[in-house]
Amino acid sequence: PLIINTIDRNVLISEDEFKWLLKEEVHSVLKQLQDILKEASRRFSMPAAGLESQLKQENFILGSSTMDQVKGVLTLQGDALTQADIHLKMAKSNQVMHFAFRDDKQWKMQQIQDARNHVTQALQLLSSRDESYHFRTGAEVNKLMDAVMLQLTRARNRLTTPATLTLPELASSGLMKMFTPPMPGDVMVNFYTNLSKLCLTVYQLHVLQPNTTKNFKPSGSSVLHNPGAMFELNNTKFEVSHVHKVECVVPWLNDTLVFFTISLQLCQQLKDKVVFSNLWPSVLLKLIYYRILE
Repeated sequence: PLIINTIDRNVLISEDEFKWLLKEEVHSVLKQLQDILKEASRRFSMPAAGLESQLKQENFILGSSTMDQVKGVLTLQGDALTQADIHLKMAKSNQVMHFAFRDDKQWKMQQIQDARNHVTQALQLLSSRDESYHFRTGAEVNKLMDAVMLQLTRARNRLTTPATLTLPELASSGLMKMFTPPMPGDVMVNFYTNLSKLCLTVYQLHVLQPNTTKNFKPSGSSVLHNPGAMFELNNTKFEVSHVHKVECVVPWLNDTLVFFTISLQLCQQLKDKVVFSNLWPSVLLKLIYYRILE
């Protein structure tokens, strides 16, 4: 009887603790997550509808420690590049060419836009379980944490994993029509984010002669194509002769990545607590059972 009473009393204590965890601890963590993700959302500087003019414009100087063929300044406003001012030294002539966005053009940074949307979805998931909501099972908490973690992982991956493109896709991109004067046919550019950096890649091309068809091997999709990569566009074959990559650090992108990491850690810690607390009664019973056998 003494052993049974001891087991019952310990199990009851554990059940009470688990109920407290579901009622108090879970909501405390959800509040922390909401506060952190609101800060992340604020870093994207996205205003309410009709307030686009109030978005803060930030200028970033593109640079590289190893080359001066490409220099420039990018103006970022929320998730859009509103201006790109680029100076390119042509490989063959050493002539410096200047390109800038047309006044009527902006380039949406899809990675930033998608990351922001995933943060918004994560916040909506968290706000759907306010303090008055009563979680009944650990599985219910884990399901919510899994859904939030999925959105946060997708947000982080969008900023850290640029889209892969073929050279024909890049050549026919709307980005090529953004500049004044127009980009010449032997130059292509691409913008993307990689972690906390805003990157510009410039490709200089040369036309392949018809007699090189035998050795023609078109390249596939890639974030960065190397010199020697080949492609065909409008029945003309090209080869990449020079590649220049310059970048700049965007501090608020770094902030958002830190917020994502902290939030994912909080989600996992809560899941671990729920699992351990839920298993504790059965673990306790096994420990007492083995103690009896001894």
